[in-house]
Amino acid sequence: MKIFLDDNFLLNTKTAEELYHNYSKHLPIIDYHNHLIPEQIANNVKFDNISQVWLHGDHYKWRAMRANGVNEHYVTGDASDEEKFIKWAETVPYTLRNPLHHWTHLELQRYFGITDVLSPKTAAKIYADTSALLQQDSHSVRGLLKMMHVEVVCTTDDPIDSLEFHQQFAKERESFKMLPAFRPDKAMNCDDLPALNQYINKLEEVSNMQISSLSDYLKALKARHDFFATNGCKVSDHGLEQIYAEDYTETEIAFIFDKIRAGKEITFDESLKFKSAMLVYFAE
Repeated sequence: MKIFLDDNFLLNTKTAEELYHNYSKHLPIIDYHNHLIPEQIANNVKFDNISQVWLHGDHYKWRAMRANGVNEHYVTGDASDEEKFIKWAETVPYTLRNPLHHWTHLELQRYFGITDVLSPKTAAKIYADTSALLQQDSHSVRGLLKMMHVEVVCTTDDPIDSLEFHQQFAKERESFKMLPAFRPDKAMNCDDLPALNQYINKLEEVSNMQISSLSDYLKALKARHDFFATNGCKVSDHGLEQIYAEDYTETEIAFIFDKIRAGKEITFDESLKFKSAMLVYFAE
């Protein structure tokens, strides 16, 4: 009987098989966007079980579980890791034709050599087998990255992040690089003014600069951008609901910034102008 995922999964022609197996398969991974945690890479963490890898922070899986009627207790609540995994296993069969179904089984196959289909019937054994493998050096955080031939991993970092774990990691002579990626979403999110003002206050602290005007704000962000660059940052990362491209003048943006710092409500049009200006600034 053919297993669910064989070596030619998604390879539908002989040409595809040749290109993948003879060329692409052995190429290194240069990963410029992910949700990996720098501290875990720097400290080469070993996970206790697969739930810690899969379910502690994956909102895609959380949404699927909720859509399947799983109680929040087993999603982000106080249920044990094994209980959460069992609930995920109950959900997986219903994710057929969703990338989650493919990702789940590709990861079981590639990292753990498991070709069984995850379901309530196989959940207990898969949980035990993967947990045992995760205790081995080969399946530590760095071990898993090396298994996939990763040469560069760019983490997602906020301008106010200290980058202490990137600095810690850089001192080691590891086979791959961990570099920061500059993600300034919070610096332009004027939809939540109290949160933005708190963010600006934190930026003052980490940049050691007083921010009382738009000019000060841009200088502080530039200082953080330079700090990222000195720590190996080569890429920026933006999570946008839309492309902001409103016409504006510097005088308008300075006025809007002053309103933000004063805690005064800004209009929808002013919000679009501010986001447009910040996006242009970051692009420059």
